[in-house]
Amino acid sequence: MDTVVNDPVKQINSLLDEAYKTRIHNLKKSTQLASKALKQSREIDNAALTGHSLNRLSLFYMIMGEYKRAITMAKEAIKHFENLNDERGVADAKYSIAGVYYKTDNYHLGLVYLMDCLIIYRKYNDYHNQARAQKSLGTIYEYIGDVRNAMRAYESSIEAAEKIKDDNLISNVYNPLSGIYLKQGNIKKAMHLIEDAIELKNDSGDIRGLAFSIYGRGKVYTKTGEYHKAERDFKEALVIHNREKDNLGIAMALYKMGVLYEAMGRNAEAKETLQKALELSTRYNIIFIKFKSNHLLYQIYKKENNTEKSLEYLELYLQQKEAVINTQTLQVIENYEMITKMDALKNDAKAQIERAEILEKKELAEQTAKMKQEFLSTMSHEIRTPLNAVITITSLLSERSEPGEKDLFDSLKFASNNLLLIINDILDFTKLDADKVQLEPHPCEFNSLIKRITRTYDQMATEKGLKPSVILDPTIWESYEMDETKIVQILGNLISNAIKYTEEGTVQLEVKKIGSDDHHDTLRFIISDTGVGIPPEYFDKMFQSFSQPKSITTRKQGGSGLGLAIVKKLIELHNSEIFVESEVGKGSVFHFDITLRRSITIAKPPAKSFNDIRNCNILLAEDNMINAMVARKLLSKWGITAEHAKNGLEAIAMSQLKSYDFILMDIHMPEMNGFDATAHIRNNTNPNSDTPIFALTADITAEHQAEYVDYFSGFLRKPIEVDKLHAALTGTL
Repeated sequence: MDTVVNDPVKQINSLLDEAYKTRIHNLKKSTQLASKALKQSREIDNAALTGHSLNRLSLFYMIMGEYKRAITMAKEAIKHFENLNDERGVADAKYSIAGVYYKTDNYHLGLVYLMDCLIIYRKYNDYHNQARAQKSLGTIYEYIGDVRNAMRAYESSIEAAEKIKDDNLISNVYNPLSGIYLKQGNIKKAMHLIEDAIELKNDSGDIRGLAFSIYGRGKVYTKTGEYHKAERDFKEALVIHNREKDNLGIAMALYKMGVLYEAMGRNAEAKETLQKALELSTRYNIIFIKFKSNHLLYQIYKKENNTEKSLEYLELYLQQKEAVINTQTLQVIENYEMITKMDALKNDAKAQIERAEILEKKELAEQTAKMKQEFLSTMSHEIRTPLNAVITITSLLSERSEPGEKDLFDSLKFASNNLLLIINDILDFTKLDADKVQLEPHPCEFNSLIKRITRTYDQMATEKGLKPSVILDPTIWESYEMDETKIVQILGNLISNAIKYTEEGTVQLEVKKIGSDDHHDTLRFIISDTGVGIPPEYFDKMFQSFSQPKSITTRKQGGSGLGLAIVKKLIELHNSEIFVESEVGKGSVFHFDITLRRSITIAKPPAKSFNDIRNCNILLAEDNMINAMVARKLLSKWGITAEHAKNGLEAIAMSQLKSYDFILMDIHMPEMNGFDATAHIRNNTNPNSDTPIFALTADITAEHQAEYVDYFSGFLRKPIEVDKLHAALTGTL
């Protein structure tokens, strides 16, 4: 012992070892010991020990939620270790910084820092820290909705911990794994894992970890309806987290208690508890607790018919969520090299599903109807605008990517398009629910339409090893008066659902004529599959909004839960109804009948090629610099020159100076919007008063503005649909 006392280096190392061991049951003591080590390290001017002491303190402050102090100390530690060329010291500091980032509001940088750490830990076969880093990676993947990669990271963490026989690290992973199984509906597996975690924590003496495990069991009890047991566990976890000053743990437990009280109908207690969670998460910028607390408060006040309060919390939730989404979007665009470092970059924003829900009540007065229109306009614009950049840039980059990067781009494109489909579902459903949609029939070649629809899903079926088939009654007329877009929506939803829920066998579309008169045919559409089937008790619910059968729905299927609700409303728009027959384990059959007026096929003009629009000059009015860059890059590939105006006033000024072949006009712009700018160009003498002007907008309500619609040659949506943009410019839209 005297040797340790008389040797400053050994004494400091002893303090740091004791501080690290003590962290699992007395974080305050750990901080005191590490602070003492730091002071002594500075006194003897030992850079390595100073860096290690700073790393320990950074870790402890990160755990306690003292994020600014954690970052400051980690960055100072990095300077010491870089001067010493100590890679592992740098990795330890980056681990603390990563913890701060993903626990606050920057999942992207948290991911990058953790991957940097892993490279170094693997280099030195440091399995202890590999296990910690993989567990943290799994947490980030969960935050952004990538359960597959989360599970993979958690399994890697367990493998690393098993190599050094560290049961405590293994039990750390059992907590989040239990949560995943709980979300998947495997309650038995979730409870088994969390009970194992509690037992291991009790054996190891890890008091902090025990609190998280008890909290995890409380979540299971909440799910099973054992509310009093859940409350007991959450309160016990809170006591430990408060004693340890673990602010993240406190915030998580408070939020889950709010969920519990809301489920028990104790709304006053739920609101009080959630306010505490909000105060703490705001103070320490624990962003995901802020999201969830604001969203739950919105739901509670909505149920209480407190419109003002519910809208207030919904707006807070959306502002916070979208701020993070936009941050991630910009970083992905600006840091292309970082994409190659990621195992899978998934879009973390499926959370927009309930955005229009508060405005769906038909009994609200005209003021509410106006609010609804404005809300839809803003939502579609604000979400689709950054998506336009993500989807289009991904497409452009993928064309010149290396073969090894294809999977990353495919993942990014899938996640972005999946989010777009969910948003479109919400917008379509909201318009249908408000009776804002009407059929717009026009002559359409029937066989060609069916081929286009089914071809869209051929690849999806082939990837799953399915055999799609189409059977068309040969007596079906060549062409009908029909709303092509709505038929595509109906059949697209039903066919894609059949493929999603079928793992082997066939998916079939059959269309047969079941009746006729002098001018009309009645067609029966039958979509059948050999999939998992639907439980009989779910038949009455499946066509309700946001409804999915939990027994057969997994993260793999995903979706908004709106597809069948949209199908039902669109079929009702055709004065018909949909029927279903299904048997669990054997498959499902959906069918509906639609009466269509026969028509004469109108020959389409031959499509123009890219050469026909090459060397055209376009005026692009767009206030978002990223979207302007994306559009100009796309147009330049077609040999088109695009001159850029940043707002409506600039567009007017430029349109007076020269003639353009086309004008692409954004709608939501500062200074002057696209509606007023287009009206001015049309109504005043200038070289472009007759130039084709296409609205290129993320606002899906723009084309319904009757006052302005005749000024435009057509409406194109963001994210840019390349085929439709080309068709508009070549006159074949």
